[in-house]
Amino acid sequence: MNIDTIKSVYFIGAGGIGMSALVRYFLSLGKVVAGYDRTASALTERLCAEGAAIHYEDDCTLIPESCKDKEHTLVVYTPAVPATHSELVWFSEQGFEIQKRAQVLGTITRSRRGLCAAGTHGKTTTSAMAAHLIYNSHVGATAFLGGISQNYGTNLLLSDKSDYVVIEADEFDRSFHQLRPYMSVITSTDPDHLDIYGTPEAYWESFEHYTSLINPEGALIIHEGLEIKPRVQEGVRVYTYSRNQGDYHAENVRIGGGEIVFDFVSPQGTVKDIRLGVPLSINIDNGIAAMAMAQLCGVTDEELREGMATFRGVERRFDFKLKTEAKVFLTDYAHHPAEIRQSALSIRELYAGRKVTVIFQPHLYSRTNDFYREFAESLSLFDEVILTDIYPAREEPIPGVTSALIYDNLGAHVEKRMIRKEEVLATVEAMKDDLEVLVSLGAGDIENYASQITDILTSTL
Repeated sequence: MNIDTIKSVYFIGAGGIGMSALVRYFLSLGKVVAGYDRTASALTERLCAEGAAIHYEDDCTLIPESCKDKEHTLVVYTPAVPATHSELVWFSEQGFEIQKRAQVLGTITRSRRGLCAAGTHGKTTTSAMAAHLIYNSHVGATAFLGGISQNYGTNLLLSDKSDYVVIEADEFDRSFHQLRPYMSVITSTDPDHLDIYGTPEAYWESFEHYTSLINPEGALIIHEGLEIKPRVQEGVRVYTYSRNQGDYHAENVRIGGGEIVFDFVSPQGTVKDIRLGVPLSINIDNGIAAMAMAQLCGVTDEELREGMATFRGVERRFDFKLKTEAKVFLTDYAHHPAEIRQSALSIRELYAGRKVTVIFQPHLYSRTNDFYREFAESLSLFDEVILTDIYPAREEPIPGVTSALIYDNLGAHVEKRMIRKEEVLATVEAMKDDLEVLVSLGAGDIENYASQITDILTSTL
């Protein structure tokens, strides 16, 4: 279906962070936009205020008439929605054009120059950084972000002066195979989603196939030391990066006084005194990748320096809710052992000598079953661990798989407790006087407690 001939778009799973960017995109094109989501949220309320009609019951009678013309309606769904969803079944039986979110993004990358960021972790921050750098430069870019930008309060940036479009390339369900990148960063390939891929080798092969989809006139910017062997087409430029080595790297790193400053080294020369707007060690790597992509698009040295200093991050990625001398509270989306390890090390570096407590909500029974030992090892880098029950998302329970698998493997030195999610606020209330640095980790609904936790901790100041 040609996007130009579409009159209405119906989203099944409209409130997801990736789907909502497409909701906003089609609204910006003047299309009629409606859809379903399982529960209302602050994000769905904003989408409704912007013009989308969203309901929260799986009920075909709630589909508006404007979305029942199959010749001019596109249906977009998320893989997290079960195949038995009655609205999805109805559209299918009626012969509507139905596409996954990734297919729609793929269509967009075929008509524009896609700047993609892929990887087990780091892709959201890296793509948001790259988008900020290019959007604010003389080059310009549209961007579909995997999180809400703290700079703009949205996950969609629109530019009419450029055909560049920044996209987070998601490996879940092999979604990124739908894309045709002009350039891509690959940040990391730590095995994940083994419920989909089965083995680490299959996971890595999926990334290798993804590299073969890059436009022959484009470029691959890949982190040093990854397990994959890129299979790029002839003509694709391949660059490496990391904090310490590669075609793009950092030199003269200075960390202190709440700031991180370094010199950015690239094949085009050195850009001195890059100051991170979000001063965390992992953002040195993320920033190098984002600046590499932006520089290859023509962003100038001064625009790189200004953009990195003004980047404010993404909601739920090292998102500080409270930051005082006495108390610190932040939330982070980390839900893979490698991400948790990076979170712990970065927070330890920022708050050396302070007691760091983490509340962790495991995400998915399958991921917990696959990686519970690795979760325990990463979480043991904190001083105190509070584990909640597993957030199931799209899954049914697996017999014998609970948070206790992680709990039982935590290091002997760690203070630990296991609670139900409903006990989070009471637990924080009881501990509030002793908490110094508190971190809430997870990709589930643990974030819903963030504002109340902030209020509890603020009351002690």
